[in-house]
Amino acid sequence: MTRTIPIHPSQDPPNPAGLQADGMGCHAGTEAMVAAAKEAGKSEVLDQYARDYPRQPDAGPHDQPQSMCPAFGSLRVGLRMKRTATILSGSACCVYGLTFTSHFYGARRSVGYVPFNSESLVTGKLFEDIRETVHAEADPSKVDTVIIINLCVPTASGVPLQLLPKEINGVRIIGIDVPGFGVPTHAEAKDVLAGAMLKYAREEIMHGPVAAPRAGRGDKPTVALLGEMFPADPVIIGQMLAPMGLAAGPVVPTREWRELYAALDCSVAAAIHPFYTASVREFQAAGRPVVGSAPVGLEGTQDWLQNIGQAAGIAQAQIDLARNQALTQMRGLLMQKPISGRITLSGYEGSELLVGRLLIECGADVRYVGSACPATPWNAHDIEWLKAKGVQVQMRASLEQDLNAMYEYRPQLAIGTTPVVQIAKQNSVPSLYFTNLISARPLMGVAGAGSLVQVVQAAMGNQARFNAMKEFFGDVGAGHAAGVWESVPKDRPEFKAETRRQLDKLLKKRKAEEMGS
Repeated sequence: MTRTIPIHPSQDPPNPAGLQADGMGCHAGTEAMVAAAKEAGKSEVLDQYARDYPRQPDAGPHDQPQSMCPAFGSLRVGLRMKRTATILSGSACCVYGLTFTSHFYGARRSVGYVPFNSESLVTGKLFEDIRETVHAEADPSKVDTVIIINLCVPTASGVPLQLLPKEINGVRIIGIDVPGFGVPTHAEAKDVLAGAMLKYAREEIMHGPVAAPRAGRGDKPTVALLGEMFPADPVIIGQMLAPMGLAAGPVVPTREWRELYAALDCSVAAAIHPFYTASVREFQAAGRPVVGSAPVGLEGTQDWLQNIGQAAGIAQAQIDLARNQALTQMRGLLMQKPISGRITLSGYEGSELLVGRLLIECGADVRYVGSACPATPWNAHDIEWLKAKGVQVQMRASLEQDLNAMYEYRPQLAIGTTPVVQIAKQNSVPSLYFTNLISARPLMGVAGAGSLVQVVQAAMGNQARFNAMKEFFGDVGAGHAAGVWESVPKDRPEFKAETRRQLDKLLKKRKAEEMGS
């Protein structure tokens, strides 16, 4: 029996401002969100993000990277820190997705959440709820640091995390805004939190003695490493640095607060991932020189060790010794040019340029390297090197640009993000997911070259399997026949034509209304 649910008028007075703010994250575009945030007092934050993580000023809605929610980067950094509580303030759907993704990638800590509705957002009650939550979490017996992250809606509404106390019961309090309309990628959002923590740690150092590294302070000058890396890479880098009397320092983002002090105590900071702009600013404020690129391949290793040695004030004889030892180990493998074939490469981790360099030195015919991250002073040399080899380099690459490169260059292997890999396989092109299959292995030194050669050769050897599957399945499950059917799929072009006609009619109506207004 059909039942009609009666609709009664609400007894509460309307609150259009609250409704607009509460729906902002789901329905508003970037321009509306930015305008709302600046009107709400977030101009300084957004202007700094625009300088640190620049976008293309003339970019259209699709001319930008398609990354996961940027806030995941900051959340990941917080969840990997010992004795650190990480709390989100944002729409429930966003918090659910971020929490799911975090645990999918192995987070072993809970994610805090401060919920809100239109009323609490507009009246300021949300900030009071955040302050109460932070006070409740600031238990020095359990945590050393509490991190609170504003997502899109609280940022656009001007929730003032800067008014939170910097310390409660000896527990550090760090509040950051990480809106999708201000931080382009999750990779750069890692820098938002890493930079904020480095700034806090540097101010602590300036005010007096701080905790030493857990293993004690070493007797060698160190090189701090900027950017998440495979665990073996810092060890490999340390071995390369040893002949110069240098040691590999902490990797930023760190796993423990006291490692931030040790990182700032370095002689040189190495921007392995070149988009850590806020972190670079803190190292420079501490008087530390910053060197870009990384020790990948023969030329990359030679240049990087030279630059690191000069920045650290090492004698040229020691620099030459370190270069000769590192290059001797790699020369035998790379001179064989073990990779043969055309490759397109894209990703959003920030190490795409380094992987492209190493592939070329291994013999690959790399035609395209796309990165969701921006061009910075710390990757300028890598960009120039790749372009000199005839590679098309696209920074702030969009999915459409990555796919167009694959269609144009018709590679024998496509390395990229999930949608690139999916479409490549649909076209019978062997492919590798950059994040899980390239980033999750060594990249530096001879170990990096050997590991990359192994996975690339294995993938390129799968072409015969793709051809056999394509021949067997044909076009089954493709186009109009995609999905699960109870009968034989039948294409209905007249339905598509009618839908297109209605859409065209609607667009014409909207255009006429705009011209009339």
